[in-house]
Amino acid sequence: MSKNFKTSLFVLVGLIFLNFVSGTFFTRIDLTKDQRYTLSEVSKKIVNNLETSLIVNVYLEGDFPSEFKRLQIETRQFLEELQAENSNIRFRFINPDDIREELVKNGMMPSQLTVEENGKLSEALIFPWAALFYGEKAITVPLLPETMAKSQESQLENAISSLEHSFVNAIELITQNKTKKIAVLSGNGELEDIRLFSFLSALGKKYSLAKFTLDSVEKNPSKTIDQLKQYDLSIIAKPTQKFSHEEKLVLDQYIMNGGKSLWMIDNLYSDTDSLYNEGRMLAYRRELDLTDLLFSYGVRINNKLVQDLYASKLTLASGNLGNQAQFESYDWFYHPLVQGNPNHPITKNILPVRFRFTTQIDTLKKDIKKTPLLVSSVLSKLTGAPTIVELESIAKEPIQQEYTAGSQLLAVLLEGKFNSAYENRTRPFNYSDYKKISSENKMVVIADGDIAKNQILKGQPYDLGIDKWTQQRFGNKDFLLNTVDYLLDDSGLISLRSKTVQLNSLDKQKAFKERSFWQFFNIVLPLALLLIFGFAFNYLRKKKYS
Repeated sequence: MSKNFKTSLFVLVGLIFLNFVSGTFFTRIDLTKDQRYTLSEVSKKIVNNLETSLIVNVYLEGDFPSEFKRLQIETRQFLEELQAENSNIRFRFINPDDIREELVKNGMMPSQLTVEENGKLSEALIFPWAALFYGEKAITVPLLPETMAKSQESQLENAISSLEHSFVNAIELITQNKTKKIAVLSGNGELEDIRLFSFLSALGKKYSLAKFTLDSVEKNPSKTIDQLKQYDLSIIAKPTQKFSHEEKLVLDQYIMNGGKSLWMIDNLYSDTDSLYNEGRMLAYRRELDLTDLLFSYGVRINNKLVQDLYASKLTLASGNLGNQAQFESYDWFYHPLVQGNPNHPITKNILPVRFRFTTQIDTLKKDIKKTPLLVSSVLSKLTGAPTIVELESIAKEPIQQEYTAGSQLLAVLLEGKFNSAYENRTRPFNYSDYKKISSENKMVVIADGDIAKNQILKGQPYDLGIDKWTQQRFGNKDFLLNTVDYLLDDSGLISLRSKTVQLNSLDKQKAFKERSFWQFFNIVLPLALLLIFGFAFNYLRKKKYS
């Protein structure tokens, strides 16, 4: 056997072996500063729960703006990481042009983008969505969620940062067999179902919801506690009637036994019907008798009405044009528009949250971790109750010197071991399993019951995240959904919302102004240098060998 043949055979066998190894084993070394291509341990655990094929359709294929090619590339690379972790994952990119109507029917609405090319602006339509199919289950994933980003570049950066949370959260949802249970409390004048529809219908896609009335407390309070303990979370949405001591002990022992709670409390009575019909209303204290209960957990909701120069708009009839009523929108300082805590996964990158006739919260010196979630701007004003609110004040210029109360706490997260409100008090009934201190627990307290209240349009509930008059978007729904996810999150998945990716963006205006220089630098200059080199090489060669 010749030496050349042996060498060729050895090279051939080596290539076959390398091809086999590369096809069998997949690895990538992540050298990025933000570790954007490294899956978290939480994600790996959830992804490895897939026992059969998961099909992922991504509708980011076709002709769309160049900067959003980045979202396509990042999505593909992330799905490759998921596939490397679990081979049951299969994905494909689909051009949505021929199936637009079908996508819209399934709730996947397109995004309209402003594109700048050659110094000119134009509009483009894309479908930034993915659909997951697992057995008979299906779920959609938005790849370009609504955020408080000030530019398309920032929105793109937020979208790429959210990829891991969006996909892994959807995978957990589509694979879970047992859903957590949420009790929506009633019996104390809470918001009607139609007013909570937008929030609860979105919540019902992930959790099991049930209405739970405290009316049975009067007959058998101990049984009521045991029944409420079967739920993982209780939602108290704008109660308007006073709580009895028996009802408060039921809620207290629910919390002591590990039940999570979301409090949305209006401490002031504000009749907006009187405001709109009569032009004025009296805002006065609402007697709910919850102060002692919340005080023992580390917070106090005060009775001072918050006004903020950074506020949402109120739409009012301004007259008639022919037979058509004309409407105009005004800044309404009683409806603060509040930015979220940028350092917490509940509120990171959400749109501003709209409050309506809210009061403020004080935190107390207790061994409880208190995290501010929503805080008013520094240009706020506090008004004691009772007070008269007049609608005509909406047209008056605010006196800035009056808005110096500083930032006011409107929503707070409490975490730790809570003390029972009845530890050193006479209990209204005997409960055999009474606990005076809870295990590690958490709750969120919001000083506004209307934060979850959606509007009504033609008798139908309207989206909580959009104002029906101005079409302005708010972060209320996202904030509440993230809050529930955080309170019920045992795996740490919600922490992925804190992931940040830094992208190097191109300065389009500078690139347009300097385009001639860079075209010359990248095209003409290399050719010129090559031509000079060719002439010089031939000249030196002839001179040497002539």
